[in-house]
Amino acid sequence: MAMVDIHSHILPNVDDGSNSWETTEAMCRIAFEDGIRHMVATPHANFDYYYDRDGHQALLEELRARMPEMQFSLGCDFHLSYDNIEDALKHPRKYTIGHTRYLLVEFSDYGISRQMPEVLYSLHLAGMRTIITHPERNVVMQRDPEIVKSMAEMGCIIQITANSLTGFWGKAPQKLCESFLKQGIVGVIASDAHSTKRRVPVLSEACAAAAKIVGEEKARAMVESTPLAIVKDEPID
Repeated sequence: MAMVDIHSHILPNVDDGSNSWETTEAMCRIAFEDGIRHMVATPHANFDYYYDRDGHQALLEELRARMPEMQFSLGCDFHLSYDNIEDALKHPRKYTIGHTRYLLVEFSDYGISRQMPEVLYSLHLAGMRTIITHPERNVVMQRDPEIVKSMAEMGCIIQITANSLTGFWGKAPQKLCESFLKQGIVGVIASDAHSTKRRVPVLSEACAAAAKIVGEEKARAMVESTPLAIVKDEPID
């Protein structure tokens, strides 16, 4: 089974990811060589970057034409701002991956709102299933990892970043990824790729690292069957 990357910033000139079609195509070639066959483009929706679903969809169609050997979906790196939350509750499929129920939720690396449980519950109640992106890089969650466990118990899917597990972000995020894996609360490993040099769309190295902790079958599920179920809008335990 081929790998599926549900978190990447491959669309050109829409956020802090790819800055050209040349970079976008190079990122996709790196992903393809790594064994990834389906990528979800997830532009930021935050205070710095406006999320233009129709415009992003048009770019995705061009990407499909440029890279016919791969499959692509459109999602969003959804920042939990008041305006975003209100809009998502009114338009539940504006920010989710494709036409699925699955929504990537991004917290600041430096804090977390006290209203977080209520907000996540309201998104779930509106028919979305939240995927928590890179919790290992949040300093509050580093100090209190039980927050992440509580989100998993709420039904959130926990997504760690591939190069966090392999040490790119330092020892603290790496150790936290390893701890989450040992606890059995990681659902997906994704790249959060932004470029062709430092933050690249590669999953195989992290899959190998995860296999040393949880075994080959569970590690492969985190980059193959589970993300595939997400892009196909299938239920996940």
